[in-house]
Amino acid sequence: MNNLHLIEKIKLFLEEDIGPGDITSEALFQNGWPAKALFIAKSDFTIAGLEIAELVFETQNHEIHCDILLPDGSKALPGDKLQKISGPAQDLLKAERVALNICQRLCGIASLTAAFVEKTKGLPVRIVDTRKTTPGFRTFEKYAVRVGGGYNHRFNLADAVLIKENHIKACGSIHEAITKTRKYAPHTMKIEVEAERLDQVEECLAAGADIIMLDNMSLAEMRKAVELVQGKALIEASGGVTLDNVRDIAETGVDIISIGALTHSAPASDISMLIVD
Repeated sequence: MNNLHLIEKIKLFLEEDIGPGDITSEALFQNGWPAKALFIAKSDFTIAGLEIAELVFETQNHEIHCDILLPDGSKALPGDKLQKISGPAQDLLKAERVALNICQRLCGIASLTAAFVEKTKGLPVRIVDTRKTTPGFRTFEKYAVRVGGGYNHRFNLADAVLIKENHIKACGSIHEAITKTRKYAPHTMKIEVEAERLDQVEECLAAGADIIMLDNMSLAEMRKAVELVQGKALIEASGGVTLDNVRDIAETGVDIISIGALTHSAPASDISMLIVD
């Protein structure tokens, strides 16, 4: 991740949370009053975002020093000490909530992603995210997916061609949509098309789609689609994916499984910051 980009985001987050000033900490502590704190895990989760939390504290005050005790990607258990923070008490407490919010959110996403990856272990399939992210927070959330062992789909609309249902309806047909896109898009860019039915899969193949997204298809339809494609295009399964059915979907032979829930429904992990002696 680009730290300059992150710092600009973090400044906005801090400005939103602190407002004109932290009236409580400013009343209790003089400038420079020293303090030490720990990030402590209160539940099991995959760690993600500690370096970003460190950046939050350093953006608030460059005199704050952080020591990460467990790296991103490792597993935390209740009671584990994740990070030490030391610096002026006012600034530790001003940055506390933003740092925790980011870290708890990213740990939750990494943990849910890791659970999906574990369910498909041993199968040649990628678990990927979608654009169903929190506005303004996409870079952070997609980072957490990678920490959890998943992969990123496109970051934005300029990243890749993805012809979906509404594009097809407005354009007239899959063939017409692919033909027009081929003329417009760079030769280096692949074209992905969403298919809701098996006849659309055949149309995608005939028109030369590079990737075919199977949208909310049954397991039987997915298996048939894999037979039809015969490796001529990558196949992505999407829609209705859960921890209960993800392995069944992977076993149909699809190459990619995209899951919006990784970023829009992951529960935050439980982390506390405690001042210590």
